[in-house]
Amino acid sequence: MNKADVFGALHRNRLPGDPLVLPGPWDAASARVFAEAGFPALATPSAGVAAALGHEDGHTPADEMFAAVARIVRAVDVPVSADVEGGYGLAPKELVERLLEAGAVGCNLEDSADGVLKDPHQHAEWLAEVRTAAGDRLFLNARVDTFVRGVTDPERAIERAALYVAAGADCVYPIGAPAGVLPLLRSGIEGPLNVHALPGEGPSPAELGELGATRITFGPGLQQRATAALREIAAGLRTG
Repeated sequence: MNKADVFGALHRNRLPGDPLVLPGPWDAASARVFAEAGFPALATPSAGVAAALGHEDGHTPADEMFAAVARIVRAVDVPVSADVEGGYGLAPKELVERLLEAGAVGCNLEDSADGVLKDPHQHAEWLAEVRTAAGDRLFLNARVDTFVRGVTDPERAIERAALYVAAGADCVYPIGAPAGVLPLLRSGIEGPLNVHALPGEGPSPAELGELGATRITFGPGLQQRATAALREIAAGLRTG
């Protein structure tokens, strides 16, 4: 079984309360830490990688992002999925080729740009083209940005999710969804459900799993926690 198959299998037959927890490495060193801790797979956060490369979130050049993903992939033996934001304007075939060249087994793709939601039908058509180009070589996680763009009605997220699943998405990610609406989203969305968690805050991964999450990611949260710890160390060096 190749790494892409292994990654896909990790999403299947999950029990409530036992979601797939995917830490988000921002460089090779953090990836090794998470792999050595025993996590079976990893998922890079675009914002965390951007910070590590010295860029603002959403402003990382495509070449730098793919190079960073490749370094992370080379550093570990476990499967790595990559957050590639909105695809950097690449045609589906080229996007898939770049992901595979970097060694990624999956990708996270957003349905908003410049703070504005994309037309869901057009986005679904684009996702279908990515699916066709990728075949079974990539696990597609379709991010649904309604909640982070001020659309709080869960039904709007469910409608978009249905279009994306029909287009070939393997997983749906309603980022920013409040924990209280997760059971409704779970009942209305087919297939695996990705939920964002805050490290050390809010419901635990197990609790989010009980509410319907299939898998848990943390966005840039882990990188930000590491940066905060480094600030404390640095302050101690100056005052110690």
